[in-house]
Amino acid sequence: MSQLIHDDTIDHHVNARACRDARFAERLRAVLTQQAMQTARDEIRTWPGYHVTPLVDLAGVAAHTRITSIHYKDEDKRFDLHSFKALGGAYAVLRLLKRQLPSATTEELLAGKHRDAATHVTVCCATDGNHGRSVAWGAHLFGVACVIYLHHTVSQAREDAIRRFGAEVRRVRGNYDDAIRQAAEDADTHGWFVVSDTSYPGYMSIPRDVMQGYTVMIDEAVQQLPQPPTHCFIQGGVGGLAAATVAQLWEAYGERCPRIVVVEPDQAACLITSAREGRPTPVHGDLDTLMAGLACGETSLLAWEILDQGVDDYLTITDHAAVDAMRLLANGIDGDIPLVAGESAVAGLAALLIARQDEALSAGLGLDTDSRVLLIGSEGATDQALYERLVGLAVEDIDTGAKQHA
Repeated sequence: MSQLIHDDTIDHHVNARACRDARFAERLRAVLTQQAMQTARDEIRTWPGYHVTPLVDLAGVAAHTRITSIHYKDEDKRFDLHSFKALGGAYAVLRLLKRQLPSATTEELLAGKHRDAATHVTVCCATDGNHGRSVAWGAHLFGVACVIYLHHTVSQAREDAIRRFGAEVRRVRGNYDDAIRQAAEDADTHGWFVVSDTSYPGYMSIPRDVMQGYTVMIDEAVQQLPQPPTHCFIQGGVGGLAAATVAQLWEAYGERCPRIVVVEPDQAACLITSAREGRPTPVHGDLDTLMAGLACGETSLLAWEILDQGVDDYLTITDHAAVDAMRLLANGIDGDIPLVAGESAVAGLAALLIARQDEALSAGLGLDTDSRVLLIGSEGATDQALYERLVGLAVEDIDTGAKQHA
């Protein structure tokens, strides 16, 4: 088998605390529940522009890597935000607003019937780009004011995408975690509401809503899969997406839940660090990675309640591996539909390909010719200029997948 990924630097940690019994289910359901997923699903389905995003069969890549199947959930097609984050931040904004205006219905809020009252509510958050765009979009959709905090490495294109929904943008020195702290301080000063995708002591309710929104995407994937997966490779970040993925796959498959492999950038690996320490453990520094959506140094405490026992393996990859995977999807292979996948979307694919090129690592992850892998393509080209520079192709020349799924 020829190499599809040319940078095979990788760190692997097997989670000795992984659990598949009733004790874990109890811990999981204290955070996320099937009833709350159904509530989120029924709500989000009513929003303008909602449709189930494609689950793409990467049969060509699967054949090349000698496994049975690879299915890729393509979140480039999620609303007009090109990211799964649309399901989380905007849903949490709506839930918060309904708590402030308990007599208001979603239909009334969308129609602007409570606009005068809604405008007195201000939401804020820190972001690497996609979560902030979702919060800004939700604020615009439901009529509340919005302030978004960006650290210095977030691109101008991602800032412009947030401003497009009328949000005020403030730049913060330092990294993502510094921006989180600044947003929390300003919210406390001004009486705003933080709508964060990460949780910390005393702040759990809204991140729970964000994560519950993400479970809607995994529920869609479960309904689309032709067979249960044996493995799911999922991005890291603060852990919210990974926790939502574990929760919904567990609800679907119980003790037959696929092997969960969390993948992080080697320069921002707070989850693998936490797993090795057995508790949420921050990593420090610039967190300088092209995978901007995963450039996080502190684990979400709420997500950790699920990840601690719900994840089987942790892997780290380099930026070079991510770029190789982006190019592979953009060009297609052996008949696969070309896809636009952003830097953070391909972490799982890159790790899977590296693993299949390494006999010992592949065996350590339980990968073989019978494996069926689920990947979450969490974003498209959320910074189009950067994407085109990395891939070497224009977006409009790649996205034939959109045409075939239209």
